[in-house]
Amino acid sequence: MLKITLTNKITVRMRSATTKGFARTSSLLTGRIRRASEARGFAESRLLTRWIEIVGEEIAATARPVEVSYSRGGMGAVLTVLTTGSMAPMLEMQKEQIRAKVNGVYGYNAISRIRITQTAPTGFAEGQVEFTPAKTSKAPALPPEAKAAATQHAAPIEDEKLRVALERLGAHIIAKDKSRT
Repeated sequence: MLKITLTNKITVRMRSATTKGFARTSSLLTGRIRRASEARGFAESRLLTRWIEIVGEEIAATARPVEVSYSRGGMGAVLTVLTTGSMAPMLEMQKEQIRAKVNGVYGYNAISRIRITQTAPTGFAEGQVEFTPAKTSKAPALPPEAKAAATQHAAPIEDEKLRVALERLGAHIIAKDKSRT
């Protein structure tokens, strides 16, 4: 729409371009992603997914992280760790070591305090969990002919560590090639 008025002043009004209902997907999702990340904590997903590597297998077998809560205006967060009743005193003695390991991952003192609970913060039913970590599957044993062929190919290598590593790699490749045929 273009409107021109001829008087002492010339007024030009033009309609601004609109997207007619279309918007970028990123602009639609930005708010939802921000709210979700604020609710769960900035890097809490790393703490949940890498718990075994962060605190070690012994502690991970008896406890798991439940929540990271931030206080208003306070520095640092409170990590809530869920455990069974018999392991709570043991974890209580290891709180500072756990806090140091977690903060070592973040690179700063992100966690200022650790709270140990024997039930989930939402109720008793959620606190009934098994703390045994998932078993890792071991690679199947390599056939002896694959090991022998790999040893033969890597024999000219003088460096012991490199030769052993190449033998192991070669044996896996040979075994995989034979299983495909």
